[in-house]
This record gives sequence, structure tokens and C-alpha cells, in this order.
Amino acid sequence: MDSLSAHDVTLKNGETTRYYEGGSKDGIPLIFIHGWPDIAESWKHQLAHFSAQSKYRVIAPDMRGYGDSSSPKDKRAYSLEILNKELVEFAEQLNIKKAVWIGHDWGCGVVNALAAHYPELFLALVVIAVPYRTIELGLKHIQSLVNRELYLADEYEWGQWEYMRYYELHPEESVKTFERDIEKITKVLYSRGGNADNHGKPAFTARLLRDGGWFGGQPEALPDVPLEYTSLDESLYANLLKSHKKHGFFPPTAYYLNHDVNAEYAKTEKNGGVLEFPVLYIDAKYDNVCTPSVSPKYAEEQAKYTKDLTYETIEAAHWVQLEKPKDTNEVLEKWLNKKL
Repeated sequence: MDSLSAHDVTLKNGETTRYYEGGSKDGIPLIFIHGWPDIAESWKHQLAHFSAQSKYRVIAPDMRGYGDSSSPKDKRAYSLEILNKELVEFAEQLNIKKAVWIGHDWGCGVVNALAAHYPELFLALVVIAVPYRTIELGLKHIQSLVNRELYLADEYEWGQWEYMRYYELHPEESVKTFERDIEKITKVLYSRGGNADNHGKPAFTARLLRDGGWFGGQPEALPDVPLEYTSLDESLYANLLKSHKKHGFFPPTAYYLNHDVNAEYAKTEKNGGVLEFPVLYIDAKYDNVCTPSVSPKYAEEQAKYTKDLTYETIEAAHWVQLEKPKDTNEVLEKWLNKKL
């Protein structure tokens, strides 16, 4: 992150967004939006790579509730409608008319909704791990896309998304569980665990209600994973812990508590949600929760609503941009050169 400068933007609603910027002020804006439970630094490999090129203006905010941005206590402050309005104002304050918006995890939900409601802000869209037309439309929608050959309806009502239902039913328990041993949990989350052996098998997230919650309700029983077996380095690990200890785990959890209003917000999309500009989807193949290679309806839905879609696959787990940064950067750079 040494090649970037840190800045704060104060929005009209009084909230503060910390962001990092590098590259050329006159370059093509690339705006990286992180997901759960990350910070802007989670894009460090991409930020360093693209900020070194004078043709790009590279920007990465700490999203609401993370890093050095503010963290409201109202769960509705984390709805997609509110987050989208804040990003529209964020772009205005940075004098950005159009950009390539790049998302991962809940960052995909945010930029997917932004693309559908504010397509005029987009040169192009990149979504990593989570496809377009999935979580931004609400829990009931992604439930309808579950692969019922893998997740039989009478056994797995919510499919691999049972963990999202757990959040809705037990938000306070979820927060307490993650806050009990965040040092150990953070290393477990970012462990390099993706492999072909687990591909195509039911995800552990499909059993959270029956297993007693996250980590069976006993995070202290988790192994203490050495840092070298994760996709983290000392800096990112320390700053993730700093973020979580500063804000607690209510903000990360709140992103999952707005499926009802997010579904209503989706009804106001422009152009029926169909995107005319270029879209790149990077499939993290060994992410059993999100990959369309396990849940084909995700790919079908995404293709139906994108006019210029490029689909690339990287053999990695959920945090593909950290686990395989070189591969991720190469795919991004090749596509940007072709489309822009």
C-alpha cells in the first residue's frame, strides 16, 4: 500500500469514507470494492500492480463499517440502496464520471446493484467470485437458484445459503461468535483451503442452523493456523484485526440483514437490470458457495442479463485475488486491454 495515498471523504449524511488512491489522476478510474470481512488493503496486490501503470487511476475505499471508514449502528445503513447512494456521492466528490467498478464478495452485491441502478457511472464491471444477479436481489432470489441435485430441498431448504438465514435468525449470536476469538478466526477464514477434493460437495455453510451456528458455536476450538498457511501477510493480518476490534462484528453482519429491503430496491433497476457495457466475471472455482460450476443457474442468470460478458476461471478458493494475485492481475489486465 506504500504506493498509494490515503484520504477521507465526508458525505452529506455525515458518514466518513477512507479511501486509498494511486496511479495517474488522468487515468482510467478503477474502483475496487471489497466485501466481507475485508478492508481496502485486501486488494493490495491489484492496487500495487495497476497503480504502477500511468493509464489507470486506482481507488479503493474502506467500505462502511470497515477500516477507517465510519460504522453506523443502524442495520439499514448497510442496505444496498444506502450504500449505492453513498458511492454515487463518493464518485462525484472525486470528480469521476465513469469508472471500471470491481467487486468481490459483498463488494459484488454492492457494485452489481450500482450497475443496475446507475449504469451511467460504468465503463465496465468486474465481479470476482459472486456473479451478477445473485445476492443483490435478496435471499429468496438466490435460494431459487440453488442446485437441487446437490442440495435436496427436503434436507437443505436454503442450500448453501443457510448461513445467510442463520444471520437473519441469530444476528446477535453471530456477532458474539466472531468477536470471541477474532485472531484465530481471521486466519481460518483466509486459509488456503480451496482444492479439487471438495469441489462439487455440499458447503459447510449449508448446515449452520443444524450445527449450532458459526464454528459450531465454539470458535475457541478452531485450530491456530500459522500465518504462512493463509493468504495474508503480517500487514494485512494486523490491519484486519485493527478494523474488527475498532468496529466489532455488527457492521459486517449488518450487510446480511437487509435482504428484504434489497429485494424491494431491485425492483427499481434501470433497463430491467440488463447491462449493456462490458462485464468480466472471475470464477473462483473452489469456492463451493458461489461458483457457477457447482450452481449452474448462477451462470445462466448472469448471462441472461449481460450483453457483453467475459467468463474466466481461476482455480482458487473464495479470496482468489489474495490467493492467486498474479493470475487475477493477468486476467484483469488482458480484459481491460481488450475492452478499453
